[in-house]
Amino acid sequence: MMNFINSRLSDACGGLRLRTTGSTLALSRTKLGLKRKTNHRIWASILSLFLWGIVGITATVGFAPTALALEYNKEILVEADFSGRDLTDSSFTKANLRQSNFSQAKLNGVSFFAANLESANLEGSDLRNSTLDSARLVRANLTNALLEGAFAANARFDGAIIDGADFTDTLLRPDEQKKLCKLAKGTNPTTGRDTRDTLFCP
Repeated sequence: MMNFINSRLSDACGGLRLRTTGSTLALSRTKLGLKRKTNHRIWASILSLFLWGIVGITATVGFAPTALALEYNKEILVEADFSGRDLTDSSFTKANLRQSNFSQAKLNGVSFFAANLESANLEGSDLRNSTLDSARLVRANLTNALLEGAFAANARFDGAIIDGADFTDTLLRPDEQKKLCKLAKGTNPTTGRDTRDTLFCP
């Protein structure tokens, strides 16, 4: 009888051991699965960051960077060379730019408010939507310059060279417009417009 009881207890304990071992194995497998998932997520995040880094570097290297607007307000920049530069939306308010070189420069939206551009070279420059109010452009070279939409009220153009310049929609004082019409000739190579027509010369 005792042998039978011992045998049953042994079987029960064995079953318990098996169940416990099975539970332990299942728990270990669950932990292992979670660990693998966690590792997978970490590597996925690292790979994602790496790929975004490559995309960022490619975008920076592959495309020309957007020009940064610079401020040169009230600075003395006599004979400074800005030729061919992209200076979009920069500011030269009240700067002394006498005899400076802006030939072929991108000057869209640039402020030359009350700036001294006497004898400056602006040949072929893009001055669309720029502010030239109260600027001094005496003897400035504006050959083939594009001034479409520029604000040039109170600007002075005495002795300026404006061959092929485009003054479409440029705001000018009537007396300055008359002075410019006496000098106007040529056709702008970019827009194909005659300088005299853009100034509404008679």
